[in-house]
Amino acid sequence: MTRKRAREEAFILIFEKVFGDGSVEEILELAAEVRDLDPDEYINAVFRGVYDNLSEIDSLISENAVGWRIERISKTALSVLRLAIFEIKFMEDIPNSVSINEAVELCKKYATSEDASFVNGILSTIVKKL
Repeated sequence: MTRKRAREEAFILIFEKVFGDGSVEEILELAAEVRDLDPDEYINAVFRGVYDNLSEIDSLISENAVGWRIERISKTALSVLRLAIFEIKFMEDIPNSVSINEAVELCKKYATSEDASFVNGILSTIVKKL
């Protein structure tokens, strides 16, 4: 599986978790059963990592989404932000520019152009501050 496809699968898992009460393990099991997903090392690291570091990631989103409460951000944009921020903060082998670009592309595919601009702005601000 390509990194681009793995990133998309990780996004889908993160998005699914936003709507469910299931644990990370339960969501992975369901994805394996329903979608025949066989998560690679990247998918496991990102999906588990986002939820292991959720309070820190959401705090960064809240601090940098000026004028927006996290509850008002679309679930799609929020899931993309969580994925990208995890990559930026915890995966040194992925350049920040790649994380931002891929996040914008996911928004263009699954959300709106406004969400893509919003995500781009927040991620760019976070990278500058870090």
